[in-house]
Amino acid sequence: MSDLKNNYCVIMAGGVGSRFWPVSRTERPKQFIDILGVGKTLIQLTFERFKKICPPENVFVVTNAIYKDLVLEQLPELTENQVLCEPSMRNTAPCVAYANYKIHEINPDALVVVAPSDHIILKEDVFVNDINSALRAAAQNDSLITLGIKPSRPDTGYGYIQYLEESISGTIPDIKKVKTFTEKPNLEIAQSFLASGDFLWNSGIFIWSLKSIMDAFKQLLDDVDSLFAKGVRKYNTPEEKEFIEETYAVCKNISIDYGIMEKANNVYVLPVDFGWSDLGTWGSLHTMRDKDEQANAV
Repeated sequence: MSDLKNNYCVIMAGGVGSRFWPVSRTERPKQFIDILGVGKTLIQLTFERFKKICPPENVFVVTNAIYKDLVLEQLPELTENQVLCEPSMRNTAPCVAYANYKIHEINPDALVVVAPSDHIILKEDVFVNDINSALRAAAQNDSLITLGIKPSRPDTGYGYIQYLEESISGTIPDIKKVKTFTEKPNLEIAQSFLASGDFLWNSGIFIWSLKSIMDAFKQLLDDVDSLFAKGVRKYNTPEEKEFIEETYAVCKNISIDYGIMEKANNVYVLPVDFGWSDLGTWGSLHTMRDKDEQANAV
């Protein structure tokens, strides 16, 4: 198992949760709500899950600046320095670039898990084992690894990952080379994906070494990387806030999937089945909940 002190987790918590209106509103998006009725919000459940993978001081939350106080209120174990405040929404690639440089100033040898704040994981022990397997592979290989969910139905609400039989080198044969990424398909295409047997749902959870992802940014998104590189002496200092505000003002809006994962040649996927939903809509919540005799979620 990788050395725990080198494991870092980046929780992406910047979404406004508009698809869960009216419960989730801009001032309190769904990641800050106990939407499952279990006494903890989605971001609290995510944080507790990742404390099994890395020390609490190695968890960073990237969120919109307006949610900083909410994050610190709901996750009192975090310090202010562990909350990365985005002044505006620029999608996931700038968010990852920001976290890269922030962590690099602390530990250049870091292994990093990047995950959304609003996922449901029903089999947490399986999830932790899968993440640790991916971390071991990331430590041994120059690779960008994502988790692919074994699909249970032809869902048009998820992106899909097609994989090859070629495995990553080392001791983890289950991690497969990625062949293609596909954005949310129509029903006919989703049905063909399910029938083919070599497609997985794209979870949006990533595992890599800091070196591998920073190299990928330099090769594939250098215009984004170079902006954040300018502040290399400002991260984790009082100058960071002003620098990030200036950087986001000129940074383009681009996803990590489109900017890096779909273009890199060292992308791998670990097929997993740990009872997952990304809680994107009321429909996904309905799918996860127990049902009564009339198929109403309870």
